[in-house]
Amino acid sequence: MTPLERIFDAARATPRHIILSEGDDPRVAEAARRLTAEGLARITLMNGPELPGITTLVPAEAADLAALADRWHQMRAAKGMTAEQALAEMRDPIRQAAMRVHLGQADGTVGGAVATTADTVRAALQVIGRAPGASIVSSFFLMLAPAPDGPIGEGVIFADCGLIVDPDAGELAAIARSAAQSCRQLLDQTPRVALLSFSTMGSANHPSLQKIREALAMIRAAEPDLEIDGELQFDAALDDAVRAKKAPNSRLTSRPNVFIFPDLASGNIGYKIAQRLGGLTAVGPILQGLARPANDLSRGASVDDIIAACAVTAVQAAGTAQKD
Repeated sequence: MTPLERIFDAARATPRHIILSEGDDPRVAEAARRLTAEGLARITLMNGPELPGITTLVPAEAADLAALADRWHQMRAAKGMTAEQALAEMRDPIRQAAMRVHLGQADGTVGGAVATTADTVRAALQVIGRAPGASIVSSFFLMLAPAPDGPIGEGVIFADCGLIVDPDAGELAAIARSAAQSCRQLLDQTPRVALLSFSTMGSANHPSLQKIREALAMIRAAEPDLEIDGELQFDAALDDAVRAKKAPNSRLTSRPNVFIFPDLASGNIGYKIAQRLGGLTAVGPILQGLARPANDLSRGASVDDIIAACAVTAVQAAGTAQKD
């Protein structure tokens, strides 16, 4: 069974209520239909067509619009928001979906097939907010192999490839720890984490390497049992034989299943190379560190991409419910 099949099975086991905020896009409407038909989630479709078994909602005409706007005004009044501004913003599907998740009316939301990542993530950060104990919200891609006998096995996690531009040591440590938890939750594997760079264990010296070394120390202090090492070049991280030569004292016992990039530039380039040249399927960007799940889509997302993102969101929601 592939990782995505396991995620689908977990989503079916306890179907969660997911809001799709861009129902006027045909891809999103078709994904909603298939998600419902396959029992992967209970769907509310905003501004979408009437479909069997699916709740449809026009945000600007919602019966509880005034109540949602009042709640939003309460949350943002200290920052200067007026009641009129709150009402206008709650007519926006992305923000209203996030508010309904914040209030527990739904378990998660997925958007971004039409809206920009900036708009989708901003709504999630402002309305839903960070999870207790989370210092930042970051993102990851679930990278799935076309065959299980390839160099990465069935799948791995790449982070952060979509959100934090230039993380400092503390942020890099938080990204790595969150990605390790995402590995446990979605891949059902014990995480083995590699902090990537152009250097392997001091083979080069540059100021940019210091944050990786500081992040490693922070992580080991916070989670001494987490299998993690760095800094590592990608070949040394991936290949046991290369790692044995370049980093003979590495604490990694085998190939990593979580790869942490030092900045957004390298992460975004890396996942796209793996996707376009390596033939891996990239599911994401998936947000981590939120109080409740809200996930972004590429504006080039296919119907299958949307379904996969919703299934991941449902599994994240199940994990959030267990913590509540």
